[in-house]
Amino acid sequence: MSGRIWAIALNTFREARRNRVLWGVLIVVAGVNVAGAVLAEMTLGEEARVARDVGLGGVSLFGSLTAIVLGVSLLHGEIQKRTVHGIVSKPIERWEFVVGKYLGMSITLSILVAAFAAAMALMLRFQEVPFAQAVSRAVLLAWMEVLVVAAMAVFFSSFSTPFLSGIFTFGLYFAGSATETMREALAEGRHGPLIEMPLQVALRIVPDLHLFAISGGTVDGEHVSVHGEFVDWSYVGMAGGYAALYIGMLLLAAIVIFSRRDFS
Repeated sequence: MSGRIWAIALNTFREARRNRVLWGVLIVVAGVNVAGAVLAEMTLGEEARVARDVGLGGVSLFGSLTAIVLGVSLLHGEIQKRTVHGIVSKPIERWEFVVGKYLGMSITLSILVAAFAAAMALMLRFQEVPFAQAVSRAVLLAWMEVLVVAAMAVFFSSFSTPFLSGIFTFGLYFAGSATETMREALAEGRHGPLIEMPLQVALRIVPDLHLFAISGGTVDGEHVSVHGEFVDWSYVGMAGGYAALYIGMLLLAAIVIFSRRDFS
């Protein structure tokens, strides 16, 4: 079983590696880091802050966008090319196929995030800014966010076209990034039930991506920032558990849907 899943994962990684989108994203991220270095030089006394913010923003944003672009066609692409017919006719369970495809994409995205982090480290070195432990934890949180977004894309890809899957995933991604704003709106209590009820439902359904991008916000009532006091490793572990749970739920739903599809 593990051999079949690993074979699918490696094949998915090889296919993704040949995707020109990845190389385009790497070039864009390199350009963003160069621009960040230039922008940091133009600030007075805020070089470290600008360099870290630009670097971490690039990891989170471009990592998530790449996860969406690759993920929305991950399963539907196999159906469209009819290669899935040959795969399902072999002694491979459909759940193994889904898990293997996601694992292969996760490997690709992990290498991509590592490349983003390396580019940010070079930019920080150029600015003579240390790559502190707080930045390391922030990069790890951003990596978790990218994997959750990838699972969202795979879920929608299990039953929809790449175009619609992209729209659904982008919508869920932006909603998940706005969970803190939703909670603040509910805490104010100035909105009517027509607004508060949808917000309450959304907070129970959408992934809380704010957990992975907390710098500049509050955690347990305390302000946290990669430029000062940041969360410890216990928070990173908690966020990792949340990410694993949400990814598991999305993949399980994708497996159930994909297993019931008729490819004849």
